[in-house]
Amino acid sequence: MSTFAIQGQPLEVTVIGCTKLKDTEWISRQDPYVFLEYGSTKFRTTTCTDGGRNPTFQEKFVFSLIEGLREINVTVWNSNTVTYDDFIGNGKIQLAKVLAEGYDDSSWSLQTKTGRHAGEVRLILHFANANRPTSSFAPSAPPFHVPTPPQVPAYITMPPPSPAHPTAYPPPTPTPYASFQSPYPSYPPSSGTYQTSMYSSPYPSGYPPTSYPPPPSAYPPNPYPPPPQASPFYPPGPYPGVYPPPQY
Repeated sequence: MSTFAIQGQPLEVTVIGCTKLKDTEWISRQDPYVFLEYGSTKFRTTTCTDGGRNPTFQEKFVFSLIEGLREINVTVWNSNTVTYDDFIGNGKIQLAKVLAEGYDDSSWSLQTKTGRHAGEVRLILHFANANRPTSSFAPSAPPFHVPTPPQVPAYITMPPPSPAHPTAYPPPTPTPYASFQSPYPSYPPSSGTYQTSMYSSPYPSGYPPTSYPPPPSAYPPNPYPPPPQASPFYPPGPYPGVYPPPQY
């Protein structure tokens, strides 16, 4: 709904026609017309002779808007030449949309006196001053602009490293064990550092033997026990010493 003053502003209302009206005639076709009322202003369309349930009008009317009044009363009648006109239905046209947007093309429902559906009436509303700003509004803030980030010149070549900082990163961390000297040699030790055993090898230098079995000169071994050797003295003399031995 518009928030600025509408008093005296022109509002154009065009009556297009009606659809599916309640039929008040039994023998002939009814002759509808539309009656509009806004405040003290009233307009009536021409009668659509033999319009029946779907008459067409295409008539335009201009109302002067009244501050605080936001609806138009509409009534559809059937014209009679002999008796009073027959009431078909009525409804209310809301002006909130046309005052806010400037245009409204809608069909509005009609009801009988008992509240039953009596058809629809189509109206086109036009308000030319709907987009005029109001003086009571505060001025709008300037549009927001994203600040431009500062321009940083790019390096053409890589700058030299600072002498206050080492080239390698991360710098080596000193350890408290750097000056410690191990009493043990490095592992594995070199072949030249091994000491020879203090024991001589049990095997002769010619081990293993060149051939097996040994040559016949050394094999088989001498029999055991060895045979008796001939004594140069035969028969042998008595045992040395005193025989028999003395008693103890």
